[in-house]
Amino acid sequence: MAAYKVKILRLAVFVRRHPYLFALIGFLSGVGSFLLVDRQEGMASAVAALVLASWVLLLLERPIRLLVGRWLGMEVPAPVVHFSAQLVHQESFFFVLPFFLITTTWTSTQALFTLAIGAAAVVSIWDPVYHGRLTQRRWLYLAYHATAIFVTLLTALPIIVHLSTPQTYAIATALTVVFALPSLTHTFPARGLAGIAGLVALTLALGASAWFGRAIVPPATFWLTDMAITDDMDEDMRRANGTKEVLCPGELDGDRVYAFSGVRAPRGLNESVHHEWSHNGRLQDRMDVEVFGGREEGYRIWTYKENFPDEPNGQWRVRVRTESGQLIGQIDFHIDCD
Repeated sequence: MAAYKVKILRLAVFVRRHPYLFALIGFLSGVGSFLLVDRQEGMASAVAALVLASWVLLLLERPIRLLVGRWLGMEVPAPVVHFSAQLVHQESFFFVLPFFLITTTWTSTQALFTLAIGAAAVVSIWDPVYHGRLTQRRWLYLAYHATAIFVTLLTALPIIVHLSTPQTYAIATALTVVFALPSLTHTFPARGLAGIAGLVALTLALGASAWFGRAIVPPATFWLTDMAITDDMDEDMRRANGTKEVLCPGELDGDRVYAFSGVRAPRGLNESVHHEWSHNGRLQDRMDVEVFGGREEGYRIWTYKENFPDEPNGQWRVRVRTESGQLIGQIDFHIDCD
């Protein structure tokens, strides 16, 4: 038994001296899962499940500390516990980062969310900031902790259990609030009715901010492989013959203008996505199309518009959104040949 204790302590020292190694492992596991989502679904699911398992261990930190303490015959030092939480944060943020880097529509507000995830990943391996500033501010650490849980669930659940994006987002929001509750009660102790009411309000605010902020959150497992605006669509071959950035008003008479997109999703996942046609910032049409996951080139869908307004000139935009309202991608075109 003494030999095992020595090995465990040596491993702890090694891990503490090489924090970047685990960040690299987390990032590579995220890249690997991203590449294997379609081809080797089982392996991608296993990696995602391991990331979620690390959160279960962290949530059971206290009983595990007691168990390990009895086994080793010594109390587990607080720095070791804090470092284990840091490792889980490293693994989580670097695991999800490849997914969000690919699925983000960088010309939208989603860029802010993904940049924040990238910054959180850097903080997890930057000890002076993580230990010196982040952990010293309980409210900031709580937000950081909740974000790590949230993005991990958003990425892992569709891979493991093939949940649709609305289901994934709702469950991830609910579980994040539940998992964050112990930290909330520790940070903001509920004393009396006023304290309890304040804690309930804070919990609801946390869930509401996640739910109503979903428009800026990229769908971690949905992304576009292709998108085009065309007036020449081969519906039998399911492909757009070229793309147009500018159309003349005269070209619209009696002709269809197509919005074509290839949407990639994990194998086994199917749900509706929306094509939203807007003119000068005002929504004109919203059309639903069913998407099935698993095709490497993306599931090819299209919608078309025939009835344009009397004054069609200006900027047009077609957005592709999930059922939960998350932006998958967009394309612009202009109508004006004067």
